[in-house]
Amino acid sequence: MFQGAAQLNLDSKGRLAIPARHRDMLLANCAGKLVLTADPDGCLLMYPEPEWQPIRDKLNKLSSFNARSRALQRRLVGYAENVEMDGAGRVLIPPTLRSYAALDKHVMLVGQGNKFELWDEAKWRAQEEAGLSFMDGELPPELEGFSL
Repeated sequence: MFQGAAQLNLDSKGRLAIPARHRDMLLANCAGKLVLTADPDGCLLMYPEPEWQPIRDKLNKLSSFNARSRALQRRLVGYAENVEMDGAGRVLIPPTLRSYAALDKHVMLVGQGNKFELWDEAKWRAQEEAGLSFMDGELPPELEGFSL
């Protein structure tokens, strides 16, 4: 399970060093084979390859005649790129995905259970500030009775 947020830097070639606390788990669970894809919120999603495969399969089974389903397929499957950690525990973020998420040098890697989100640091801070008001308004029905 991946959790926590890490402030990281992309190197001049667009490589991201995976934090040591996650590196060993990724090597053990997927031999460092990952899938990066575009998230509709403007960040990237990084899945261990075995976690991505069932999601990809479900997406590909959606009707291509439904415009919303097709748009989701285009975004998630269309942008998906297989990447592999190198011997130093780094992954190369492909230029297309760096451009999509506006990743420059300073990024945030945020654990989300079975995957990571990869954000431009400034976009991460902005959405975090905007999210401070998430308690304003009604909660979704699935959170009824939820407590921390």
